[in-house]
This record gives sequence, structure tokens and C-alpha cells, in this order.
Amino acid sequence: MQNLINLITLLFGIFFGLMAFYQFMKNDIKRFFDLKTSELNKESRAALLPLRLQAHERLIVFIERINPANLLVRLHQSGIELSALQSIILNEIKAEYQHNIAQQLYIDSTSWSVVRKLKDDTIAMVNNVVQGLPENSTGVDLSKKVLQHMSTIEENPYELTINILKKDIQALF
Repeated sequence: MQNLINLITLLFGIFFGLMAFYQFMKNDIKRFFDLKTSELNKESRAALLPLRLQAHERLIVFIERINPANLLVRLHQSGIELSALQSIILNEIKAEYQHNIAQQLYIDSTSWSVVRKLKDDTIAMVNNVVQGLPENSTGVDLSKKVLQHMSTIEENPYELTINILKKDIQALF
């Protein structure tokens, strides 16, 4: 019986000793795990930073490539028919977009929405210009009309979108 009482006393002593040790070390243990978590988050962010920068770079290139001033110069062919140029322009914009669609994983969702809207607005602008042209128009007429329309816009939406992406990049640092 005495041995049982001694054993229970020893177990209670060990239990209370461990509890006191835990209470004493609890803050240090918590700080250790917080530091480990912080280090893992830092490493994760450091690994993602190049991907996020590359995504922003690729989207800036995308915006420059669908900018009508660049797009029409790149796709212009002398003597091209209106419907052929329209088709080439729309296919080029859609292909560029599809090529860069995965970049949305690495940028802010608001910025991605702006990029997607710019793409949609560019397609709509081309289609609207085509609808406003006479049937005997050529690809040159389409190019002129699109560039005229762009010159009437007070703030260039392509530059505004690029500026949004640049602000996102600056927020990373």
C-alpha cells in the first residue's frame, strides 16, 4: 500500500513538474513554431516571386501585342480583305490570351479581370469597327478606322492596364 501511495505521489510529482516545465517553456515553443512557419512562408514567397514577376512581364507583353497600334502593324498584309484581316486579328488576340491564361494564378484577381476586360474590349472594338464599315472596305480601311478610334480615346486603356500591372509589381517589394 505504501508503495502504491509512493508511486502515485511520484506520478503526480512528475505530472506537475512536466506541467510547470511546459508552462515555463510554452512561449519559447510557440515562438519556435511561429519562427519555423514564418521561415517556410518566406521561402514560399521567395520561390513564388520569380513566377509572379514573370507573369506580370508576360501580361505586359500580351497587352503590348494586342494593342491595335502594334497588332495592326504586325498583321498588316497589303491587299488583304476586310473579313480576312478581322479574322486574323481576332484569332491572334484569342491565341495570345490562351497562351497567357495561366498567368492569372500569379497576379491579383482584380488585375486579371482588367486584363481580361481589355482583351474583350479589343475584340468588341474590332467587331464594331467592321460593322460600321461599308461592305466594299478593305483591311486598310479597318486599320485606319481602328487607329482613328484609338486616337479619340482620352486615356489609352492599354497604358492604363500596364500601369495597373506595374503597381502590382511594386506592391511585391
